[in-house]
Amino acid sequence: MKLVVGLGNPGAEYASSRHNAGFMVVERLLGTFPAGRFTECHTAASRFFAGRFRRSPLYLQQPLTFMNLSGEAVACAAGRLQLEPSEILIVSDDMDLPLGKLRLRRGGSDGGHNGLKSVISELGSADFLRLRLGIGRPERRAEVVDHVLSAFTPEEQKLFDAELEEAVKAVKLVLSVPLNMAMNEVNRREPKAEPAKQEETIKQNQ
Repeated sequence: MKLVVGLGNPGAEYASSRHNAGFMVVERLLGTFPAGRFTECHTAASRFFAGRFRRSPLYLQQPLTFMNLSGEAVACAAGRLQLEPSEILIVSDDMDLPLGKLRLRRGGSDGGHNGLKSVISELGSADFLRLRLGIGRPERRAEVVDHVLSAFTPEEQKLFDAELEEAVKAVKLVLSVPLNMAMNEVNRREPKAEPAKQEETIKQNQ
């Protein structure tokens, strides 16, 4: 992988929303490197960071085009860097995964995610790697938009913080070992129990 893209929406009003999980992973990842390792610039309608990891060039991107047009920024960056889709890792939220669960895979459909849909359309290919972070699904379909744009509750935030840490480890794993090894490691990890479920388990065992 040479380009890691975190999907999200620009603006302070969206900064803590579930839909910005991809942005958060990029920010958390940057925080693990020494100051000055990556140089920030604004290019390809994005916040763009250029640096190195394990002596190889690595680029990090946060598209500023809003989620539904993410593909325009990704395709622009890929074109300038002369990258193939297979050299790109897209990090996004996923309602079909429970909060705390990660899923790493290459290719596949957009799964109803408008950001991934845009990336597939603009790249003309679905052959990129995806790291998806579970954010859970609302009980009623009509609440989907409100759900993805809402912030986590205090209890959920604790679980999501742990998920972010695991996501950063997953990105570094992808950059360090063969893909099949990374997929096996990431996909077999189980999320920590949600606080309410933890309390219920404790009571049952008393």
